[in-house]
Amino acid sequence: MLKKLVVIMSVLALVAVTSSCETSSTKSENKEPEKTTYKMAKYADFTLTTDISHLSKNQKDMLLLLFEAANLADEIFWLQNVGEKEAFLASIEDAELRRYAEINYGPWDELNNLTPFIEGYGPKPAGAEFYPHNMTKEQFERFDNPDKTSLYTLIRENEDEKDKLEVVWYHEAYKNRTDKMAQLLEEASGLAEDPGFANYLKLRAEALRTDDYFDSDMAWLGMKDNLVDLVIGPIENYTDGLFGYKAAHEAYILIKDVAWSQKLAKYAAFLPQMQAELPVEPKYKMEKPGSDVDLNAYDVVFYAGDCNMAGKTIAINLPNDERVQLQKGTRKLQLKNAMQAKFDKILVPIADLLITPDQRQHITFPAFFSNTMFHEVAHGMGIKNTINGKGPARKALKEKYSAIEEGKADILGLYLVTKLHDMGEFTDTDLMDNYVTFMASIFRSVRFGASSAHGMANMLRFNYFLEKGAFTRNEDGTYSVDMEKMKIAATDLIQKILKMQGDGDYEAAKKWVETDGIVKPQLQADLDRVNDAGVPVDIVFIQGPEVLGLK
Repeated sequence: MLKKLVVIMSVLALVAVTSSCETSSTKSENKEPEKTTYKMAKYADFTLTTDISHLSKNQKDMLLLLFEAANLADEIFWLQNVGEKEAFLASIEDAELRRYAEINYGPWDELNNLTPFIEGYGPKPAGAEFYPHNMTKEQFERFDNPDKTSLYTLIRENEDEKDKLEVVWYHEAYKNRTDKMAQLLEEASGLAEDPGFANYLKLRAEALRTDDYFDSDMAWLGMKDNLVDLVIGPIENYTDGLFGYKAAHEAYILIKDVAWSQKLAKYAAFLPQMQAELPVEPKYKMEKPGSDVDLNAYDVVFYAGDCNMAGKTIAINLPNDERVQLQKGTRKLQLKNAMQAKFDKILVPIADLLITPDQRQHITFPAFFSNTMFHEVAHGMGIKNTINGKGPARKALKEKYSAIEEGKADILGLYLVTKLHDMGEFTDTDLMDNYVTFMASIFRSVRFGASSAHGMANMLRFNYFLEKGAFTRNEDGTYSVDMEKMKIAATDLIQKILKMQGDGDYEAAKKWVETDGIVKPQLQADLDRVNDAGVPVDIVFIQGPEVLGLK
């Protein structure tokens, strides 16, 4: 047994995401914990703050309640990812190692292919804590329960018959915390000055008690004038690396940037036309996403749970429910202060190393902002349900869906920027700025690693662009963008991805990800140069009510 563990530990650097839940946390007696100094250097500190002087006393009191609720969502995510937070952290004596474990919400390095960095832990279970560690995919497929693929259920061993499985709803598994979260949201609703936000908070409280989020999602889409916003609950399914079925808890607290939001509003009107003109066969664009699209900019003042683990989100496109998207649309929230931090601290230093000097003037924040904004817009476009009766593309593509969907949003977002520019409607940037900044952003996101859907999506795109000649690598180790070739490659890639999603072609997605969703030697050598230069991989937040002066 010990020999087997040593072999496992020796190949962890090659492990991305395990293929079934049969792997579990495994104790090892002869491995020293790695030093963490170099790991902490991967993260740049950034203080999440904004001006709240325009908020009333009621709104500030309401914020304190939202912080409490968000912290409970954070606690639930710990349970979903590794287990009880305090018990886990108390077992780590080294303060720096413990801090690194807090950033990663566990003992696995989320930005280094889930390599364990704490003594005694083996590979991360592919299904995290959503499924029994010893459950096989075959056992799950045999399990006859219509709720087993729900976003909001845990799969557990039957207490009486260990070889059988059972479903436990989130509101039952986390009842103490979800009931308290609901109570806090109801109290906050009483302080909310915007009627739409007050209604959303009440409905979200009810959703936390029932695991039925449809009405609260619809209400969230209807809000237009609220200055304070909240995203909370089980939302994204990245953490479920086994099937991609289970949503993880998270929360964002947001303050609206009214001036920037007004600048973005005009683009929403063009989205139905953009959907109709997608460069794919008609059957892959027959869906008509809801037209009630909301583009807004915010300063985010708190991240909790899934969105706070390792790599940080800088924009939001929600709700994820396909029914809501088709009936009403989505909201696209640009997190301006977090986006600026990543641009200044990460993207610009990468560009100075890897983009050819005569194109570096095209690395601009407006281009980074607009690329990110249209990425989120693109999530709501394309196709959500397969054309051949396989159900939602999310379920048909299983654990590969997140990487494919992120790839779609990236490339379709660039296409939207180009189309609107050609129409004379998008004039905020020089189009070359968007393309060169897009290329530099690939290097930024690839560094998230193969365990990240965003990292994998960027690997797929980098290798596709390389094959199509969309860029060249110069003798000095920098890269030059050929905008015309990249335009052609982008169109071809849109067709490839939308067809894969519309067909629900899991085998094609699996083959593509396994073949090209990897960092090849030349790219790795260039990324090593970035790492050696000390460029952070991501940011870690100094955040909380104290930062805003609320306590």
